Amino acid sequence: MIESPPAYKYDEKTFALYNQLRDNGELKEINDAYLYWDKIKYKTKIASPQEYWSAIKMARILNSKTINFGKNSFQFSSTDFIQQLLHYCDLNIGGNLGSNVGIAETDKTKFMISSIMEEAISSSQMEGANTTRKKAKEMIQKELKPKSKSEQMIMNNFVTMKHIVQNKSDDLTPEKLLYIHNLISNDTLDNKNEEGVFRENDEIYVVNYSNSEVVHTPPKHQEIEGLINELCDFFNKDQKIFIHPIIKGIIIHFMIGWIHPFSDGNGRTARALFYWYMLKNGYWLTEYLAISTIIMDTKNQYEKAFMYTEIDQNDMTYFITYHLKTMEKAFLSLKEYIGRKQKEVIQAAKFIKIPNVNDRQAQILKIISEDSDRVLSSKEIENRFNISNFTARADLNNLESLGFLEKIQVNKIKHNFIKSKNFNKIIKSYKL
Repeated sequence: MIESPPAYKYDEKTFALYNQLRDNGELKEINDAYLYWDKIKYKTKIASPQEYWSAIKMARILNSKTINFGKNSFQFSSTDFIQQLLHYCDLNIGGNLGSNVGIAETDKTKFMISSIMEEAISSSQMEGANTTRKKAKEMIQKELKPKSKSEQMIMNNFVTMKHIVQNKSDDLTPEKLLYIHNLISNDTLDNKNEEGVFRENDEIYVVNYSNSEVVHTPPKHQEIEGLINELCDFFNKDQKIFIHPIIKGIIIHFMIGWIHPFSDGNGRTARALFYWYMLKNGYWLTEYLAISTIIMDTKNQYEKAFMYTEIDQNDMTYFITYHLKTMEKAFLSLKEYIGRKQKEVIQAAKFIKIPNVNDRQAQILKIISEDSDRVLSSKEIENRFNISNFTARADLNNLESLGFLEKIQVNKIKHNFIKSKNFNKIIKSYKL
């Protein structure tokens, strides 16, 4: 149970305390972290918890903007910490001249495919998909048919993310939102008729399954059409007040969760729309960020950010602060990932010295060198390097002709490749 904050009051005593907290720096510290009442009440040493809360709320309301969806008002504040993170994201995730992460032009597609896979897996696992990352990646890379609901969820997310990347410049419409949900929920709902359809009843609640507590009751189903139309306008058009694009994307993410327009799959749809909005507005590096991986690791904070917002008079600053921290972590994780991959490229460089071996084939040799039991298919190579099936087969056939790989027959038509018995001997002969 999350304790509701006390009613706050504005009087001369509250205003005096507000000035005192502002002058001694406590106000900035608390609002940068955007602490909720359950932590704020233990911070005070100079007033009662209720008085302290009233002073904090005064500061937040004085610094807030209000937006409306239907008959509902939402607020958010722009703290120094939020401004700092927005600047950080603008420098590193947006812009047109590149980024400090050091993605070589030739590697962009490879990193993008890998990130989309990570996002698809994590976003699905958050909603209950139960399979290992290794097995999920193998299914996507080899385009294997999903064998379970969990695998189907992950494949759906991967297909959805690829669709968004290909159509990132489009405006959002209710029809396109329904199509996104249809892609995400395909063959994963108990009722097939609920795929790509707004819910038609109010028999839906957001429940904390650990204690069966109802933590959110969505708007009535009769309100969904109007709310979604307003959300599409919010997605497509500038508002009368300036809202930073990243904050707008986060609000869109939040509102899908709050409206809960579908019987299931709302979380995956919300995160997909956030990606879409960010890409549409020039934050190109979002394509490479596995944000859901970070969210999954901090799922309790993610859920509390939703609940704090609703309990504290729809103050979305809790969710915005959490989300920006998540984006920062995702960017740093991407930098670490790229650093590891670049080391792998350097390690594969020795194989490029072999005559008649290109850089892709060198990386294939590195893979097979490190995993002697690996079975390679042309489909996996096609997906891993985002090349045509013809090129993938040509790479594998060339490595076979050089003696590094052997063919194994799968059926009358299909064959795969394994490490040849003479692999190590041939490698030694080149004196790499």
